[in-house]
Amino acid sequence: MRRLQPNQTSQLVVAGINGAAPQVVYETTDLIEAPNWTPDGRWLIYNADGLLYRISPDGGDGPAQIETGFLSDLNNDHVVSPDGAWLFVSSRDGHLYRLGSEGGAPTRVSNDHGPDRGFRYYLHGISPDGSELAYVGLEVINERVVTRICTIPSAGGEDVFHTDGACPVDGPEYSPDGAWIYFNSEAAATQPGHAQLFRLSLTGKGTEQLTFDERVNWFPHVSPDGQHLAYISYPEGTEGHPADKDVEIRLMAPDGAGTHRTIDRFNGGQGSLNVASWAPDSSAFAYVRYPLKESAA
Repeated sequence: MRRLQPNQTSQLVVAGINGAAPQVVYETTDLIEAPNWTPDGRWLIYNADGLLYRISPDGGDGPAQIETGFLSDLNNDHVVSPDGAWLFVSSRDGHLYRLGSEGGAPTRVSNDHGPDRGFRYYLHGISPDGSELAYVGLEVINERVVTRICTIPSAGGEDVFHTDGACPVDGPEYSPDGAWIYFNSEAAATQPGHAQLFRLSLTGKGTEQLTFDERVNWFPHVSPDGQHLAYISYPEGTEGHPADKDVEIRLMAPDGAGTHRTIDRFNGGQGSLNVASWAPDSSAFAYVRYPLKESAA
């Protein structure tokens, strides 16, 4: 597992859409990742050292560990069901699990694809009605890593592949009306790693590219009211979504119209904005900075 550097901290940040300065609500020398707001607005849930924790959005209550049973190797991909009853998580064993929102024994909802495929699930989104999960399906085919945008019923069932694996993709997440899956892709890249934001219609309208700039754009998250799209933007030339890069958090219209607005610039990347992190009233969203402090002389 990744660890912070000796002179580094994790800052849990809440930013509003009204232009006010982002607020650090919690700071720790532990590595924390991927804050996710609960539907009732009471908690932010984040990952740390393979476990889940909850903390109030103002930092005043918590953090407190969430019981995850036999799972202690969670990666930073987790979602909360729209009714607040369930947590869905990705384990480093490559599978998806469901557990109660207050914690408890997990139940696996993903499928075995056979040892020859080495298929792994990386969770990112849940449909507005809670019936489906959106994930990245990863496997190695002819010594090439192949990723696809996929969905599966949240109660378990058949996997559906929505992309063909021709180029790297990540971060699938549903729009609030369930009509689109937003994701990042290298489909338009002219050099390795140059991901941009796209959305895939679930009603037969095809795929649309949303960003077209020189930076590398990842992890699109649409606000619950459907009015805003938050994402993380890496420097030009970045490959993948590594840690400790000069990143920006940006806002734009969900259909890609107009220009973006930069909310924050900081040292971060992996773990900063991996999952949906909007407040249920769409007034704010959360993310994690990883500042490096200067060593004493």
